[in-house]
Amino acid sequence: MNKKIISIIVALMMSLVVALSGCVESSDSGTSEDIKTVEIVDMVGRTVEIPAEVQKIVCSGPGCLRLISYLNATDKLVGVEDFENTNLIGRPYRLAHPEFSELSVIGNGGPQDINVGPDPEKVLNVMPEVIFITYIDSDNADELQKKTGIPVVVLSYGALGNFKNDAIFNSLTLCGEILGKEERAEKVISFISNIQNDLDKRTSEIPDEEKPSIYVGAIGNKGIHGIDSTEGSYPPFESLNTENIAKTASNEHIFISKEQLIEWNPEFIFIDEGGISIVYEDYEKNPDYYNSLDAFKNGNVYGILPFNYYTTNIDTAMADSYYIGTILYPEAFSDIDPKAKADEIYEFLVGKGVYSKMNEMFEGFENLDFSNQ
Repeated sequence: MNKKIISIIVALMMSLVVALSGCVESSDSGTSEDIKTVEIVDMVGRTVEIPAEVQKIVCSGPGCLRLISYLNATDKLVGVEDFENTNLIGRPYRLAHPEFSELSVIGNGGPQDINVGPDPEKVLNVMPEVIFITYIDSDNADELQKKTGIPVVVLSYGALGNFKNDAIFNSLTLCGEILGKEERAEKVISFISNIQNDLDKRTSEIPDEEKPSIYVGAIGNKGIHGIDSTEGSYPPFESLNTENIAKTASNEHIFISKEQLIEWNPEFIFIDEGGISIVYEDYEKNPDYYNSLDAFKNGNVYGILPFNYYTTNIDTAMADSYYIGTILYPEAFSDIDPKAKADEIYEFLVGKGVYSKMNEMFEGFENLDFSNQ
């Protein structure tokens, strides 16, 4: 009798083990089936398999976090680069989102990490479902993906001429598709395109003979510089269908001689306020040089907000365009209050009007007075 009972108990236990094993296999199978994936092609042509629904992301590289901010997708962030927390100057998206400082750090970031990316171990600490990254080649992106086991999606900024930038628009569209922000991506692209269209409408028919000669100096390039630092194809000028006089020398960033600026003698000079301290210092040493320029003699020197901080802050560049338009073509821009327009742009793209904060960091949209220097 006892042997019979024992046999029954053993049989029941074996049945239970088999049943439980079946449940475990079914659960694993069901879990794998529940994680649906899709394939996308990123901005360097890599085919990447990602979850169909992405809830947790990190951003790395210049401009990457800005694009996610434009899409109102910052609620999906689980980590940021240390550079985003230690250097807030000149970046409206960061000024609008102080909560980024509460997120885990995934690496150093900054110029030294371009084409390197975040720290794989720190990324794994927050376990995002997708790593978005800019300014990295396909080989290094593949290597980062291999080290982390997390899909890496490369985005692009392209080269900014005017504000209709296919690379940026395609990156926004791709991010929108991945993050379920397709409608927002379309709105951002339309907003930027409409601004360029508006600037075109105001300036495209102004005859060349009515366009003053203009110059922009103190452009930042791997550091701050003085009035001799300029850029031939300067986006705010290009968007206004008005060329920097320095474009006769180069389309790229260049340093010109002071003799060259005297020879050009532009009617209007705009100073990138990222380097305005250098210009003030040099003015104190060489006032006669500056006062020999018509723009200085006639009070036509204006400060504009710098927009090249961790690559191009498109919002600030567009705000600069409207301000410059009011100076060069007051009739065409008579309905524009530059400071209010800046906040309108900032509020739509980054969620807050941060012109006043930018103004605290720099001198804002001002007719610069050098008489007290």
